[in-house]
Amino acid sequence: MLELDQLVMDFSGFRAVNGCSFRVDEGSITGLIGPNGAGKTTLFNMIAGALQPTSGRIRFLGEDVTNLASHELFHKGLVRTFQIPHEFHKLTTLENLMMVPPAQPGESLFSNWFAWGRVKAAEAEVEKKAYETLAFLELSHVAHELAGNLSGGQKKLLELGRTMMTDAKLVLLDEPAAGVNRTLLRKLETKIEILNKERGYTFILIEHDMEMIEKLCDPVVCMAEGRVLIQGDFQTVRSNPQVLEAYLGETTGDAA
Repeated sequence: MLELDQLVMDFSGFRAVNGCSFRVDEGSITGLIGPNGAGKTTLFNMIAGALQPTSGRIRFLGEDVTNLASHELFHKGLVRTFQIPHEFHKLTTLENLMMVPPAQPGESLFSNWFAWGRVKAAEAEVEKKAYETLAFLELSHVAHELAGNLSGGQKKLLELGRTMMTDAKLVLLDEPAAGVNRTLLRKLETKIEILNKERGYTFILIEHDMEMIEKLCDPVVCMAEGRVLIQGDFQTVRSNPQVLEAYLGETTGDAA
């Protein structure tokens, strides 16, 4: 589904990503781990179209998308969430979901004046899907609450819900566990797993919570200093001496 080929990202002489290559298979949940400063979020920003690589290529569903912007990738089914949720805090939870689907007829002044029946019908369909999404996420009880008043965990669930309001094929999750209590985190894990196994979503997730990575992800990619150290199943990556040293701060001797 996604192929990264020798991606490089330079910022005024600093190389944040240095020749990064790996692939993501359709139907997988790929974990992306590494210490702070490893280049994970910069890599996400390149994949999502927020940054243009200094060099290297990105292919999505066989198409070279290296130079496409975020909104163009959105329409192709590649979407992302953020470590700090970007909800519209003065809109309700329901409204946050309803505004996501693109090309709604109500966005057109002409349609509002001369095709109001079509606008009303389309809005009803979007509202129905939004309520179904809230029910899936177990957020129905906060449907009419301002999104800014939600807890950190509820905002992360809302972020996931907004991806469900699109025709997403690949979802980039940036530290979904950050700031989430353990109860809501387990719920979030379950929802991601269902979306993957039952609804065909492919995920890449950046995460420092190794319990979440172990439960959800195969394969796991570990980065350090802008490079891929190793890719494999969780146990293979977890026991690799380079990973122990670069990510976990352990040496082989410490691990023994």
